[in-house]
Amino acid sequence: MFRAVLLVVMGSIAMLPVTAEAEKRDATATALHALIQREWQYQLEHSPTYASVSGDRRWNDRWDDLSLKAIEADHQHNLQVVAQVKKLDRKKLSAADQLNHDLFLHDHELWVEEHRFKTYLMPSNHMGGLPEGIKQPPGVQTAYQLADTLRFDTIQDYEEWVTRLQRFGTYVDQVMALMREGLREGRVHPQVVLKRMPPQVEKQLVDAPEKSAFHGPFTRFPASIPAAEQQRLTAAGRAAIAQGVLPALKRYHQFLTEEYLPKGTEQVGIWQLPEGEALYALLARRFTTTSLTPDEIHALGLSEVKRIRAEMEAVKAKAGFKGPLEDFFRFLLTDSRFYYRTGDELLTRYRSLSKRIDPLLVKLFKTLPRQPYGVEPTPETMAPDATTGFYYPGATDGSRAGTYLVNLYRPETRPRWEMVPLTLHEAVPGHHLQTSLSAEQTGIPDFRRFGYHVAYGEGWALYCETLGDELGLYEDPYDKFGQLTYDMWRAVRLVVDTGMHVKRWTRQQALDFFMANSPRQELDVTNEIDRYIAWPAQALAYKVGQLKIRELRTRAEKELGPRFDVREFHDVVLLDGSLPLDVLEAKVQGWVAARKAAK
Repeated sequence: MFRAVLLVVMGSIAMLPVTAEAEKRDATATALHALIQREWQYQLEHSPTYASVSGDRRWNDRWDDLSLKAIEADHQHNLQVVAQVKKLDRKKLSAADQLNHDLFLHDHELWVEEHRFKTYLMPSNHMGGLPEGIKQPPGVQTAYQLADTLRFDTIQDYEEWVTRLQRFGTYVDQVMALMREGLREGRVHPQVVLKRMPPQVEKQLVDAPEKSAFHGPFTRFPASIPAAEQQRLTAAGRAAIAQGVLPALKRYHQFLTEEYLPKGTEQVGIWQLPEGEALYALLARRFTTTSLTPDEIHALGLSEVKRIRAEMEAVKAKAGFKGPLEDFFRFLLTDSRFYYRTGDELLTRYRSLSKRIDPLLVKLFKTLPRQPYGVEPTPETMAPDATTGFYYPGATDGSRAGTYLVNLYRPETRPRWEMVPLTLHEAVPGHHLQTSLSAEQTGIPDFRRFGYHVAYGEGWALYCETLGDELGLYEDPYDKFGQLTYDMWRAVRLVVDTGMHVKRWTRQQALDFFMANSPRQELDVTNEIDRYIAWPAQALAYKVGQLKIRELRTRAEKELGPRFDVREFHDVVLLDGSLPLDVLEAKVQGWVAARKAAK
C-alpha cells in the first residue's frame, strides 16, 4: 500500500509514492519514539523524588515505593522493555535514532543485569543512598534535603508536602525491610560505614516539630498565601512531623544501633558479598562505561600516580621549596597562610572565585547555558561527613538554579590551594555547564537530556580542572599544586578502590596509600576512603573519563592542526547529552573527519 507526499518541483506540486520500505522505516522510528517517551514518564512516576527535584511536580505527595513487591514489578517491567526494544528493526532507523535505540537499550539491560546482585538490599549508607541515577531514591537520613530543593508557591505545594510527611513512616519502614532482608542474605556494609549513620539520624531527633529540617517550608510562605491558610498548613505540617516523621526516625535510629550496626562486617570490600567480585566488575563497567577490568584499572592508577608525582616535583621546585615532596605536603597542610579562620571567609572566597571565572569562559566555550548557578554552604547536618564541595543541578522548570555547595565545617582543615580546581570542577565550567547544557538540548530525548553517565560527567569535570592553565588561574604555583593534588586524588582512587574491593586491602592500607601520595587533610582522606567503601567503583569513573576526554582533544589537535578550535571541540563534547565514553569517542572522531574533509 502506498501513501503520498507532496514535493514542490519547479513551482508545481507533484505526488510521489512512498514505498512500503519507507513506511516501515517511519513506523519503526515512531514506535521507538513512543516507547522512549512512555518509558521516561514511567521512570518519573516510579521515581517521584527524582521527578520532584527535577521540577516535575505531578507526584509531589509521594516517596518512592521501595517494597520488595514494587522492586520486583519494576524488574519485570524492565525485562518487557528490553524485549520490546529488541523487536524493533534497528537497521530501519536513522543514525540519530540508532544512537537513541542503543543508549535506551543499554540503560535497561544494565538495570536488568544489576538486579540479580540485589544492590537494592543495601539502600542506605552514610552518604545517603546509592550513587547517582534516576533509580536511586534518597537515603532516610538525607531525605530532609527535599525541603530545601522543592518549589513552594501554592497551597497545593504545601498540602502535598504535608501528605509526603505523613507517608514518610511507610518509606522508612520499607527501607528497614530491605535492610533486614539484606542482613539475612549477608548483604550489609562494613561497620566503619555503618557507625557514621546513627549520629546523622540522631541530629534529626528534635524535641519539637518546628526544629525539624522537614519543617523548613512552613517558615517561608509566599505572601500570596493568606495568613489563615498559612496557619492551617503549618499546624498540619507540625502534626505530620510529630506523628509521622519523628517516630519513623526514632524507629530507624533504634534499628540502626540495635539491629543493623552490630551485623556490619569488620573487614571492608565488596568481595565479601555474595558474588562480590562479579558485582564489582559490573559496577566498574557501569561507572566507567568501558570494558576495563579491575586489574587494568588498578595498573592505570599506579601509572597515573607516578606521572603526577613527577609533575608535583616540578611545581615544588618552582615554588622554591628545597625539601622532599613529603615535607612539602606537610608544609601545605600546616602553614597558617593557606587557611581561613572562619567559614564565612571561606564562603566569600568561593563566591569571588566563581565571579572571577564566569567572564573567562568565553575564551574556551562557544555555547554557555542559560541557567544560572549559586554558591551556598553545605547543610550543617551533613557537613562533617560530606566531601569538600559538590554540585546540585537546577530544576528543569527553572524554579531552582544550580547550586555549588561548599563545606565550611572546620575551615582550619580546608586549604586555599584546593579552591580553584574544586570550583572549576563543581561549578564552572564543570558540572554546571555539563548538566545545564544537556538539559537545554531539546532535540534529544529526555532520558538523554537528564541522564547521567558518571564517567562522562565526572570525567568532564575533572578535565575542567586542567583548564585553569588556559584560563590563567594557576599562575600561583600553590594553586597549580592544588590542581595536581586533585588530579592525584582521582588517580589514587583507582588504586585504593580496586585495592579494597578486589585485592582485599584493609582500610588502613588505603588510608596510608592516599596520605603518602597526596597533601590532603586526614579528615578529607578518611571521608573519601569511607565513601569508596560505601559506593564501590563509583570513584573509578573520574580519572577514566578525564583521560579519555583529554586523549580525544589531543588527538583532534594533532589531526586538525591550525584548524582545531577548542570552542567547537567543547561544543562537540557537551551538546549531545551525557554519553558513554565509546560513543563520545565516535562522535569526536566524526567531527574531526568532517573538519578534515571541509575545504
